[in-house]
Amino acid sequence: MVTPLRRKARELALQVLYQCETTGQDGEQALVLVLENFQANRKAVDYARELLRGIAAHRNEIDTMIREHSAHWRLERMTLVDAAILRIGVFELSMRQDVPATVVINEALEVAARYSSDDASSFINGILDAVRKKLGRK
Repeated sequence: MVTPLRRKARELALQVLYQCETTGQDGEQALVLVLENFQANRKAVDYARELLRGIAAHRNEIDTMIREHSAHWRLERMTLVDAAILRIGVFELSMRQDVPATVVINEALEVAARYSSDDASSFINGILDAVRKKLGRK
């Protein structure tokens, strides 16, 4: 289901993942820092924290799935924003059966349209759809 609160949580998770990559902080430290310095919907924090913890716990599996489906693009060469959006999407596709695959992909594309380049949407869509198919999600 698409809710504005979940979208805000995904955007908050994106900001925190970006912070982690640029500063080397862990997710909880980065979340506290983002919440202290930027406006965030406090109701979105719980789901964002769930996303961040899940991504941290399954990071190797998530990154492996991204690498398997990103032909000609090494994860290390992707923009930090695109990699973070993909990590959120792959986590939700693989670990959150309560979120429909179409919602996961559409939400990733909406977040990409807001925070990434014009070309990112088709790139992200292709990878997430390939992961969806591999996982057998409809």
